[in-house]
Amino acid sequence: MSSDSYYEEFSAKTRGSAELYGKAVNLTPYGVHSNWRIFEPYPLFMKRGRGSRIWDVDGNEYIDYNMAFGALGIGHSHPVLVEEMKRVIEDGTIFGFEAENSVKVAEVLTSRYGYDMVRFSTTGLEATLLAVRLARAFTGRKKILKFEGCFHGTHEPLMVSVKPSVYRAGHVKTPNPVPASLGMPEEFTNLVIAAPYGDLEATEKIMQRQGNEVAGIILEPIAMNMGVVIPSLGFLRGLRDLADEYNCVLIFDEVKTSGKFYRGVQEWCGVRGDIMVVAKSIAGGYPFSAVLSRREIFEVVGPNKTAHGGTFNSNPLSVTASYITLTKILTEENLKHSQQLSRELAKGYDDILSDAGLEYNISHIATSGTIYFTSRKINNWREFVKYNNFGRWYAWVMAMLRRGIIPQALGYDEQWTVSIQHSREDIDKTLEAMKEAVKEIKDISKQLAVEEVL
Repeated sequence: MSSDSYYEEFSAKTRGSAELYGKAVNLTPYGVHSNWRIFEPYPLFMKRGRGSRIWDVDGNEYIDYNMAFGALGIGHSHPVLVEEMKRVIEDGTIFGFEAENSVKVAEVLTSRYGYDMVRFSTTGLEATLLAVRLARAFTGRKKILKFEGCFHGTHEPLMVSVKPSVYRAGHVKTPNPVPASLGMPEEFTNLVIAAPYGDLEATEKIMQRQGNEVAGIILEPIAMNMGVVIPSLGFLRGLRDLADEYNCVLIFDEVKTSGKFYRGVQEWCGVRGDIMVVAKSIAGGYPFSAVLSRREIFEVVGPNKTAHGGTFNSNPLSVTASYITLTKILTEENLKHSQQLSRELAKGYDDILSDAGLEYNISHIATSGTIYFTSRKINNWREFVKYNNFGRWYAWVMAMLRRGIIPQALGYDEQWTVSIQHSREDIDKTLEAMKEAVKEIKDISKQLAVEEVL
């Protein structure tokens, strides 16, 4: 099948999305309200979701492994949460006061993740912004060390070196901080120190030069904005030691991973950040985030000290959704179920791709994984850009979409999420679709090779 045929079949199945996109593109840039939803030839417009499935406006049914970029670890419209939230809505959606359940959620979060205190926000962006502010207020220093390829929200303090051009980023061992957006004053970039993800030796040398200026070291402990990059345990333990040596704050941005492991990444690596940011899956799809830390750090928060506020913080919808999700749905047993299914999905992909003779590398952990179309193991952003075959990735995604599978979040730097409502039947159907998809990927690869020769 040619690449043109991909578009023709996709377009024939998704005329409703194409029509809505034609209207939306005149009303908002690229027809979407988040840049991460841009997709060629146009984004899908969805109508409803239930369990492991989602339906677009044309009525096409998909097994969904996007799961709202990982925010739906409990799946779509979980019946337990739906029933509970009906009652909450009847009693009011926002008060401008603390909600009754906010105390219960705070108790659950601090107990589950092992911290003294917590502050609520509504998005991961707001929570990482507070985490950075806490680090600066607590240490009295200005600079934040972050890692190339890690994403912490679209706010100026951390919108640096997210997907940097290697030509602007400089040497791999001593990267330049590169602004990730137009409209960012140079002063913000100057407050960020960039380091290569997974490279402890290079990070140590950077800290030797600038460590006394660093308020905090922030990272995704498992990087999930360049697929799924799993660092060595020695890297994370080394960062813990560096933060202690230079008396700065280690921040674990677990917006994604807090709902993929029962107790967060520390459950896997045995390393705890001074500050932990949690969001996405922990509220079952409702907007909720939180920053956890020890009491000593939170003492800098308050009137005439460190500012933190928000009209929608601790609203009854979000805190109740989080309480129900954490205590009744996103349980340790249920997470083990989805983690096992994710392993089976990865194993099935591995067998099929190996039999097909395609170059690939699969990285997976907990409830998520990704396929890199390269035989190289990807360890950082530079390798992700250099070695991954993005054309082959796109061919795979389009082949799966046309067979009723959304194989991951529809961005080349994303991953799949297996929810607790996915079943073995879903995995089996996905792998059957994969067997057909690899044939098309091989055909496209041959076609591109011929075109290159010609």
